Amino acid sequence: MSFLYGMFFGISFGIGLMVAYARYENVRSRRRAELANIVAAFSRMTVQDSRKLIPPEFYPPWVVFQQRQKAASELIRSNVEPILEQYRPSILASLSFSKLTLGTVAPQFTGVAIVESESGEEGITMELEMQWDGNPNIVLDIRTRVGVGLPVQVKNIGFTGVFRLIFKPLVDEFPCFGAVAYSLREKKDLDFTLKVVGGDISSIPGISDAIEETIIDAIEDSITWPVRQIIPILPGDYSDLELKPCGTLDVKLVQAKELTNKDLIGKSDPFVVIFNNELNPIWNEHFEFTVEDASTQHLTVRVFDDEGPMLAPEIIGIAQIALKELEPGKVKDVWLKLVKDVKVQRDTKNRGQVHLELLYCPFGTESSLKNPFNSDYSLTTLEKSLKSETSRAEAAELGKIATQKKSDVIVRGVLSITVIAAENLPKVDLIGKADPFVVLQLKKAGNRAKTRVAHDTLNPVWNQTFDFVVEDGQHEMLILDVYDHDTFGKDKMGKCIMTLTRVMMEGEIQDSFHIDGTKSGKLFLNLKWTPQLVLRDSS
Repeated sequence: MSFLYGMFFGISFGIGLMVAYARYENVRSRRRAELANIVAAFSRMTVQDSRKLIPPEFYPPWVVFQQRQKAASELIRSNVEPILEQYRPSILASLSFSKLTLGTVAPQFTGVAIVESESGEEGITMELEMQWDGNPNIVLDIRTRVGVGLPVQVKNIGFTGVFRLIFKPLVDEFPCFGAVAYSLREKKDLDFTLKVVGGDISSIPGISDAIEETIIDAIEDSITWPVRQIIPILPGDYSDLELKPCGTLDVKLVQAKELTNKDLIGKSDPFVVIFNNELNPIWNEHFEFTVEDASTQHLTVRVFDDEGPMLAPEIIGIAQIALKELEPGKVKDVWLKLVKDVKVQRDTKNRGQVHLELLYCPFGTESSLKNPFNSDYSLTTLEKSLKSETSRAEAAELGKIATQKKSDVIVRGVLSITVIAAENLPKVDLIGKADPFVVLQLKKAGNRAKTRVAHDTLNPVWNQTFDFVVEDGQHEMLILDVYDHDTFGKDKMGKCIMTLTRVMMEGEIQDSFHIDGTKSGKLFLNLKWTPQLVLRDSS
């Protein structure tokens, strides 16, 4: 009997358990269906629907920004106007917005990707490809130096690019991230038309190109990666999202050659610092830049022809090199070809070349580079990499200059030059021979010397040594002109131009150098540097 009771209760309990489970599944399925309907309803919500549900006092700032185009336009105006003023061409007295509305056409997002290598528990990095063929109403109020006022309308804007968005940090509170940083990762295309309201902008030479270049430079330098803008969504400290330098780039702009002549009469006036009427200018100017992302950043060099104070400079050509091509701590000596557009490589015209010396030094590696002064002294990384052979007494004395500025530093020393030989010199005489000799000159100091004349040869051997006292090695250049000696004068065969960077770093070098102006001529030299580091007299 007890067995029958047990079986009865067991069967009843099992049936009850199955009924309860079935009811639970039905309730769960119904709730999931209701949740799906709610999500679908939210997805169909418009801005007007959200305004009915949420009172305005509870709108988060980022929603208000999206809903109010006027506020967005004012935000753009307040951020962009100072940048336009910063890049304003010298031929313009002022450049500002008189009208700015974004129009009715919304941008389209044509691609989205998660950057997995830079995403994790702390944040998400996303890249969005955006296309915008907008109809904004943008009018620039421009005044030239001669007092002419020009209302210039920016029309027919077409933009395609990839924006990088960094959502960080991830939090439990809606909208699940504390701030968003945005940056233009890649500008694929940017087109627009400039039109003078009631006139023709082409009637004033140079104005259109100057304004277009100003707008493009302002965009590239204000939001192009690694520069980023940070929008706080929730209260907090988001300094970790800010741009952080990772190293320094020293650039020595040495010279250029074979530049395009832009002038109708005479020669061009190419400049970084203006060098008048020269198609093969020598600058030997040193610049230092802060690097934020060596894996993606480029160094861009634009060479202009100076047209005078009343006209906009005309661009001769552009050259670009990726920083990832540089070996940290090593000087790269490079000639870059100038082109019309670094993005569209369709220009086959020879615009010339520019000669650079580049040194990239990541932060944290300075200790591996010898400092000729004091380990705490803030020099350029190029100066830090120069080897020092000063005695301890000299080093102790130089340690007193730790508070001096970099511009006060002079790298002084003795440069010993042995002109060994040359080969493959061009034929200049009727009989196919030459009587070559070399004139050596320090460009800044003006000191000169020359070798003896080697008779009847295109492969002369001299083996002569000359010593020069160099007062400022960082800014000095060595010029070697090769001439053919004639009874009634001399004919120039070619030249070599070099900075002293390499010999100052290596101490002594022996190498062959191409002779400009010849097809395959080479000059064989031995260079030795003996440093004596001093300070420039501030008085």
